Amino acid sequence: MNDLADRVELSDLVNRLGRWLDDKEFDDPTLVTADITASTPNGDARGVAEVAALASAAHPPNVQTHHLITNPVIDLDGDRAVVRANVIAVFDDGDKPQLTGGRYRFETTRTGSGWKLSRLEVQPRWRFGT
Repeated sequence: MNDLADRVELSDLVNRLGRWLDDKEFDDPTLVTADITASTPNGDARGVAEVAALASAAHPPNVQTHHLITNPVIDLDGDRAVVRANVIAVFDDGDKPQLTGGRYRFETTRTGSGWKLSRLEVQPRWRFGT
């Protein structure tokens, strides 16, 4: 695979994570490896089911969300890569919207079906609203 194609695929993977969260597609494991780990302000998780449950708890059905993931910085190393990106997320429960900003750090692995997330870390930086 060439470097540019890998970078495009990794950027797309990060963007698809935002869509996965906003569309609440937590039962779709295609973005992640079976042994994915996550570290977020809401807790830590290991494995597809635990990570999906953690994401679902943080994005309840009655809350509309919009994740804007920008400025990915990609460090490639063969079949592995680390991707860092900024995130701004809106959470709106119909009463008082909340706006949060932070950084994502992803560890990714090339698999037979393309790049997948193997580790996800959320580092909050700021919050506006309740």
